[in-house]
Amino acid sequence: MVSIFVGVSVPLRLNSTELFSKTPLLAFSTNARKAEAERWLNQGIEQLRQQELDAAIQSSQQALTLYQDSRDRVGIAQSLNYLGWGLYQNGQYQAAEQMLRQGIQSLASVSPHPKSQDIQSQRLETQAAIYQLLQKVLIAQGKIKEALLVSEQSRVRWVSELVNRGDPNGSTITAAMAEPTIEQIQQIAQERNATLIEYSIIDNPLAEANQSEELFIWVIEPTGKITFRQSNLTQLGQKEKTTLTDYVSNIRQSLAASQWGVGLSRRKIPPFRQLYQVLIEPIADKLPTDPNAHVIFIPQQSLLMIPFSPLQDELGNYLLEKHTILTAPAIMVLDITRRTRVNRPDSVQQWLVVGNPHPMPGEFSPLPAAEQEAQAIASLVNTQAITGEVATKAEIVPQMPASRVIHLATHGIFDEQQGWESAIALAPTQTDNGWLTAREILDLNLNAELVVLSACNTGRGSISGDGLASLSSALIASGASSVIVSLWSIPDSPTAFLMQEFYANLQQNSDKAQALRKAMLTTMEKHPDLRDWAAFTLIGESIP
Repeated sequence: MVSIFVGVSVPLRLNSTELFSKTPLLAFSTNARKAEAERWLNQGIEQLRQQELDAAIQSSQQALTLYQDSRDRVGIAQSLNYLGWGLYQNGQYQAAEQMLRQGIQSLASVSPHPKSQDIQSQRLETQAAIYQLLQKVLIAQGKIKEALLVSEQSRVRWVSELVNRGDPNGSTITAAMAEPTIEQIQQIAQERNATLIEYSIIDNPLAEANQSEELFIWVIEPTGKITFRQSNLTQLGQKEKTTLTDYVSNIRQSLAASQWGVGLSRRKIPPFRQLYQVLIEPIADKLPTDPNAHVIFIPQQSLLMIPFSPLQDELGNYLLEKHTILTAPAIMVLDITRRTRVNRPDSVQQWLVVGNPHPMPGEFSPLPAAEQEAQAIASLVNTQAITGEVATKAEIVPQMPASRVIHLATHGIFDEQQGWESAIALAPTQTDNGWLTAREILDLNLNAELVVLSACNTGRGSISGDGLASLSSALIASGASSVIVSLWSIPDSPTAFLMQEFYANLQQNSDKAQALRKAMLTTMEKHPDLRDWAAFTLIGESIP
């Protein structure tokens, strides 16, 4: 057993076999011990805020001992996290790294689906906090690549839980992902001849509200070269009096409320100019000069909720005009989408095109342009669109596993609190309400090369830990190798125009990202309002 003394008299036990084996020495109940541990933990947090580091470390150690006695694995991880903060602020980076890795180990033994929602929330929040702080500690030691691996591991842990839930054989898929290596990440960039950009939002719970976030950025070039940059969020916090997360949320609310109307094209739109300064300018010199070269963004948390296409440089040019853009929830997810693409049966050739189910569930209005969109796309590929009252779950869902391309032009909803209840609207029947939920999609075994959700708000979901629990993630987990979703409510007519352009382009060029980019640029000319062309994003694979 190793003990670390950090200027106080209480040693920290690090041997994992002893984490839960100590005989309880305190003569009161487990609940009382947990309450006492929480008191010590809160005291330590306040001492950290007051920069009383030795006292804070001792308080966190007292909390750790009590949580160990009560075998509270989440509590143990919380204590180790704040011990890590104390050691980090004290300049003891190696010791902090040990504490945080021990915290990850403690959480690994907690069920990813506990019965208590409170335990689930605490587990996810603590897990995210430890992974974030560990990245800071590694960067402070100059361990740039190790920090990238930790960033990926935090995402992979969430994705593995998702895949295992949607695929009974998910463990075989995620085993290779569980401990990604730098060599694997470099190989993914090289195989795709793409530039990968991974963002990591690092929260500091001890800082002032509008100064509590940092942004780490890694660029992995097609050559395998890895560059690290840190974005300066101080200006954003001082000028806007907000964090990056809140700033993104405000932008999305403005988009949803249509606060930016027609006529904003080619004008510098302050929010998208500022996001360009924060997200793109720090790494602009590492981006490809060829506009057809793939740039794959790996956003996190609130950044999952914004499009990259309309970000504007100092001249007002959109990022879309300079680059071909894709996204993914994690670099290692690209390994999953590649496998599903490579292993797709040749027999899967059907196109499933759905538009304007009628009647719509709930009080949603009909989408006549969506029906025209579906008919036009179906004629391009010599199939029949399924529309109106025929477009029920009983008709659509059985065809999905046998379809190579699935296009759903209908309403979509998201649930901010329970992302798995996000849903696509189909025609209701006497025995079914018409909503195809993300939870139901997880139970499907898809073989789709492409799924397009040409609907309202389909890309949004609840942010839990490091993941976006939404329709797009459910589709990827269920076997789709690429998904196109919208990130806000889109006007009916411009959507139909953009989608018809996309499929026409796809017949000439099988590269989905390039086909989507060209369609968005064409739509921009006809419908210059940013809301009309910038909402769609491609997730996953670009080639068939």
